[in-house]
Amino acid sequence: MNELDFTGKQVLVIGGSSGIGNGIARAFAMRDAKVCVTGTRAHSTDYSEEDGSSFEALDYHQLDVAQPSAIEAFAPPLQRLDVLVLAQGAVIYRRGEFAMEGFRRVMEVNLMSLMACAAKFHPLLKTSGGSLIIVSSTAAYHATKGNPAYSASKTGAVGLTRTLAQAWAEDGIRVNGIAPGLVDTKMTKATTDNPKRLAGALEGIPMHRLGTPQDMAGAALFLASPLASYVLGHTLVVDGGLIL
Repeated sequence: MNELDFTGKQVLVIGGSSGIGNGIARAFAMRDAKVCVTGTRAHSTDYSEEDGSSFEALDYHQLDVAQPSAIEAFAPPLQRLDVLVLAQGAVIYRRGEFAMEGFRRVMEVNLMSLMACAAKFHPLLKTSGGSLIIVSSTAAYHATKGNPAYSASKTGAVGLTRTLAQAWAEDGIRVNGIAPGLVDTKMTKATTDNPKRLAGALEGIPMHRLGTPQDMAGAALFLASPLASYVLGHTLVVDGGLIL
């Protein structure tokens, strides 16, 4: 028996158009799951390899989770749902999150939409006895000087993971999370494209390398599989030792 075989399983990755979400989506597709992904752009062809995007064997749908009404109206063609991955994320640099407009937008995407999406697909997950995986960040465990909304939202995501896990276990739904460290994606270009910042960041990572979307995908596959059948409410830190 291959416990990482997802043949016949239906997976939905919110925020699966690029970066960590896209890496997770492709990992499930490679293991024969039927995978739907969402992104903010109208078509999958609006993304490029520079976005860290690949849509081979993925079914793409547009969804802007910053708009609550869009989540309510979202109707992907799902007959069942075995795994829901919430990988949406936003960050505003240059102290933009200290302005309330920026703070609210990041909180809307990184926290409010998590609950909205989880609640929307709760009935399907209950029917299948499925798994919900919430992608947060190691920013939940330390200060992020220039990004108060990002830190607060990711801390909230970890708390939401615990609470939904407790509340929905009786429905047969396993809720867990992943807290990535510094992963090489378009969202981290402010660090990875700056040699001085990158060198300083790598100095603080015991494994001396950036994480990859594939590193995060391995954790997601585990959490969604029978190998993690007794894991509940846990956020798995995948950071190369960054927060040790």
